[in-house]
Amino acid sequence: KIADYTIFVSNWLKNLYTVQGINRKNNYVILAGANNKIFNSEGKSVWDGSSKLKIVTHHWGANWNKGFEIYQKLDDLLGIDMWKNKISFTYIGNIPKKFQFKNSKHISPMSGLELAKEIKKHHIYITGSLNEPSGNHHVEASQCGLPVMYINSGGVKEYCNNFGIEYEIFNFEQVLLDVLSNYEKYSNRMSKYPFNSDLMSEDFLNLFTEMIKNKKTILLERDIDKGSVIGKKIYKLKQILK
Repeated sequence: KIADYTIFVSNWLKNLYTVQGINRKNNYVILAGANNKIFNSEGKSVWDGSSKLKIVTHHWGANWNKGFEIYQKLDDLLGIDMWKNKISFTYIGNIPKKFQFKNSKHISPMSGLELAKEIKKHHIYITGSLNEPSGNHHVEASQCGLPVMYINSGGVKEYCNNFGIEYEIFNFEQVLLDVLSNYEKYSNRMSKYPFNSDLMSEDFLNLFTEMIKNKKTILLERDIDKGSVIGKKIYKLKQILK
């Protein structure tokens, strides 16, 4: 109630709060980005169209909703001759208790340059994350030049739209065949991926500059609780500014 601005990491998240009654004024969305000195496409692997297509994902969190329904499905597909000769799957990070991959490669959590180097050994990124407000994992992969296979859930589509391939659990194999057939098209798009930490920081700076410029107007328009201690102080200040 006393904040001048509320910044959200996606429109999906902002809309959740506005539906619940948060003040609709001065709500702003700034999409996240990763450090492009670390996560970039320099030295990334490009699929030759004949060897196995290498799929990768990474998560620190081990919650099932990070996408383990689809990761398990992908792991099961690798036990089928049709698929094990076409693709491979690497999971980087923590996994739920009692969960175990049978046909996929599991690597312990990584970060920074080590993580970026590992991501760039692969050709396609996948996220099955559900209700993720933003998520850094797919941003890091996209900045490394990997097209992202994603589910339209949470705010992920706001980052991946036009720079990845949307799928659902029921049509996953069909979409995967499309990726195999059109990899070059999807890969070429990634050179125009716009999000990184420089853009994010610039958006924050521009917003802060605008807030300072308009601080008098913002204060006068602020809704306050006149009964609270801080509310009484703000109310007195507003009277002076008027």
